[in-house]
Amino acid sequence: MNLSHVGELVLSEQQIQDGVKIVAEKLNAQFKDAVIITVVPGGILFTADLVRKLNFDLKMDYISCPHTPGDSNNQSAIVFHQNMPLAGKDVIMIDDAIESGGTMKRLVSHILENYDVNSLSIATLFVKPGRVDIPVPQYFAYEMENDDLLVGYGLPWQDKLRNVPYVSKLVK
Repeated sequence: MNLSHVGELVLSEQQIQDGVKIVAEKLNAQFKDAVIITVVPGGILFTADLVRKLNFDLKMDYISCPHTPGDSNNQSAIVFHQNMPLAGKDVIMIDDAIESGGTMKRLVSHILENYDVNSLSIATLFVKPGRVDIPVPQYFAYEMENDDLLVGYGLPWQDKLRNVPYVSKLVK
């Protein structure tokens, strides 16, 4: 794997696991059962780590809306096949991070406008300071100090580096 675009460490593997535990504790205190919807592909790693620490009943599904990291004006198609009923359910949408938040805001609107959910929340490892307002509860472990482009742990650069097990600043 070419790591030439991987720069200064932002979150170590241990900090990521600590963050997973923080978010799991918040969700475990709030929910008795829920439908987890993973935002793919970025949210896969965080979802896998997180759901193993949740102690309530859950069902899982996935949603996709391809985008460029940091693009708050993403207009690509939302792909959601709804593999199980969402009506009357508490739904938690999981992604690795909320960067600009534009894509997540669109996904939240899509679920709220098209499915009669009981509640909708977001769970992410971290959020960035310049994100747009998303009108649902957000459970996260870390708030980044700046809007640096990041790679690793699901975050890509040119569709690569998602499998780096830690989060680092991008070196262009």
